[in-house]
Amino acid sequence: MPSVLWIQAGGCGGCTLSWLGTDTRDLFGLWRSQGLELVWHPAVSEASGAEALQLLEDAAQGRLAFDILCVEGAMLRGPNGSGHAQRLSGSGQPMVQWVRRLAARARWTLAVGSCAAYGGMCAAGANPADACGLQFDGTVRGGLLGADYTAASGLPVINVAGCPTHPDWINETLQALALGALDADGLDAYGRPRLFADQLVHHGCPRNEYYEFKASAAKPSDLGCLMENLGCKGTQAHADCNLRMWNGSGSCIRGGFACINCTEPGFEEPGHPFATTPKLAGIPTGLPADMPKAWFVALAALSKSATPRRVRENARADHLVVKPAARKRGAP
Repeated sequence: MPSVLWIQAGGCGGCTLSWLGTDTRDLFGLWRSQGLELVWHPAVSEASGAEALQLLEDAAQGRLAFDILCVEGAMLRGPNGSGHAQRLSGSGQPMVQWVRRLAARARWTLAVGSCAAYGGMCAAGANPADACGLQFDGTVRGGLLGADYTAASGLPVINVAGCPTHPDWINETLQALALGALDADGLDAYGRPRLFADQLVHHGCPRNEYYEFKASAAKPSDLGCLMENLGCKGTQAHADCNLRMWNGSGSCIRGGFACINCTEPGFEEPGHPFATTPKLAGIPTGLPADMPKAWFVALAALSKSATPRRVRENARADHLVVKPAARKRGAP
């Protein structure tokens, strides 16, 4: 039964809150059924204070065995490489030092969330704490552990990205490891498990009809597509958010918010306001990843010319103004 040690570095703890929202009545029973055992987690384990510090020291020294190291939050290397921007409470030691020691003992190492994976929101702006990810510094391989780091299994850091990450991405990645069903081919170029990263947020989007006809929303409350004017990056974002509901029913787009591509390194610094679509000559610069600009222009012009009245009017309203027509059937 693989055992999991979970620690939190620089971040908000949002990935833990997401994980605790797993769609089950018994999260730890679910883990046991998947063949997983929790050694320690700062938010749910009874051990705290000196007892928790001793547990971590035993794990770092090899006296307490564990298989999977889950790290949540960015690696704060500053100031000047000292790591003293964050010290583990009670130990006096920089958190980055603890992470290095524990990662050297792990059979698998997981970065839980985009902060741990790439630096995330902690690396935004001037980044005075010199935040980075476990094995990436933004889009550049390296990070705290170095580009060549591999855990005892031979795998690099597994980046379960997202801000926050989806609870099922965590649970299913851990289950895949427990079953021996995740290898290097199961990770994409940014170390994300393909079980969610080979999908796009665009897949299953409830606004796809508006996207197809390029019937765009003009303000946040509108029903239309959010890509053209309101910054949605769902056609570029690697995640299955609209196929795998959050808490069984929701997603950012279903809640009326544009996708900000939070599973991607560097999402925190898009170069423009999140809710604004940058354009060049009236054409969005952030086109679908695999669509040439000329194709998009031609498709958009054709789609807009064929937009049904129902779609066009509903796109700029916060409720259905024109209902789908009931087709009249002739007499048999």
